[in-house]
Formats: sequence, C-alpha cells, structure tokens
Amino acid sequence: MSKVVSTGVTAATADLGFARLDLDRAARTGDPEVVFGAGKTPEQIAAALARLHEAHPGRAVLATRVGEEARALCRDRLPGADIDDAGRTVTLGAVPPPRGKVAVVCAGTSDLPVARECATTVAVFGAEPDLVVDVGVAGLHRLLAERDRIAEADAVVAIAGMEAALPTVLGGLCGKPLIAVPTSVGYGWHLDGLTAFLTMLNSCAPGVVTVNIDNGFGAGVAAARVARQSVAP
Repeated sequence: MSKVVSTGVTAATADLGFARLDLDRAARTGDPEVVFGAGKTPEQIAAALARLHEAHPGRAVLATRVGEEARALCRDRLPGADIDDAGRTVTLGAVPPPRGKVAVVCAGTSDLPVARECATTVAVFGAEPDLVVDVGVAGLHRLLAERDRIAEADAVVAIAGMEAALPTVLGGLCGKPLIAVPTSVGYGWHLDGLTAFLTMLNSCAPGVVTVNIDNGFGAGVAAARVARQSVAP
C-alpha cells in the first residue's frame, strides 16, 4: 500500500517505502516520472510501475534498463504491459497520440539495444519514432539511401559506437536538430564508449549535441520534446 504525501510546497509523492514517486511531474513537465530499473529488484520495478500507472491511467508510463528477471515478473504481474527485451524497457498504458516525428538512426546492429530504448522513449514521450537501422558510414550508400526519410523527421537521434562518425555525416546531410548517442561498442581500445563520446563532442558538423554513453533514454526524451514543439497542438 502506498501513501500519498504532499508538502504544500513541492509536488505530491507516493511513498512506497523503497521509493518516493513524483506524481506531479507530468503536470509540471508534461511527462510522468520514469522508473530506472538498474539496481532495483524486480519487485520494486513492478510495484513502482504499477503505482505510476495508477496515478496516470490515461497515458503510458515507462521503466528502462529492466533486467531479464524483472521483465519476466512484469509480464506476470502487469497485464497489458509492452515489454521490449532488446531495449530492456517495459511500457504500461497507452502511448499518447504522436506529435512530430523522430528519426532514430543507428550505425550497426550492435547499437540496437540503445536505439530501441530510444525509440520506445520517443513514443512514450509523445512523438513518433522512425527507427532506421544498420546505416553506418562504413557502407555510406546505405545511409544515403535513407537520406530523404531521415530528413522528413522533426528531430534526429544518431546512435553509433566504433569511431562514431555517423552524427557528423548526418549533420552535413540534413539541418534538423541532431542528438548524438555514443555507444560502448567497438574493438580494442574504445574505452567502453569514451572514444565514440569524444568523437561526437568534437564533431565538425554544426548543430550536433551529445548525450552520455548508451543514453538512449536521455536522447529520446530530448528529441521527443523537440518534435512535439515542431507541431501545433
């Protein structure tokens, strides 16, 4: 049983004992709180997600970085949950009608877990994700074949590991807001994504902004909010 607490100054919270959920975040920011699954037990993840859904019955709530055992528990305890095993996400409730489109572009299949986390986040945060996969610059013709499709989006997320050249190339091909996501994918001394991170920070293409390594969630939130602002309510 959770207890709702309001201080009169800050937003109402649901005290679950192990967490204090921010129930008014959607009213303040337009989007409910998201459960970060890493480090939480399966029971904690399922309970937090269920309570957030109770507080926001009209729209989806999201948990990210949900491990295999916790995803299994969510399947059992949360009927109707949409579970993405590759992206390690659990969504409960109906996603809002999309406003604007985000092209989620990933360089290789190894980047798909981050890309799928990003695409799910975009949908939950109210924009339409268009997932474009395996178009790394080692085969530039694959990316050029999708150029018009990517340019139709209101915002672009470019996800890449290795030497992470994808955002720079995309930044020279289209003028949409572009968020770069470095991944911890690569051979040898890639330093768990630090090489890709520094490459993206030092992009020579203007307008490229970079989030932290493997942070598909953060990129998805930012891109969805950009896309939503691009379309009249």
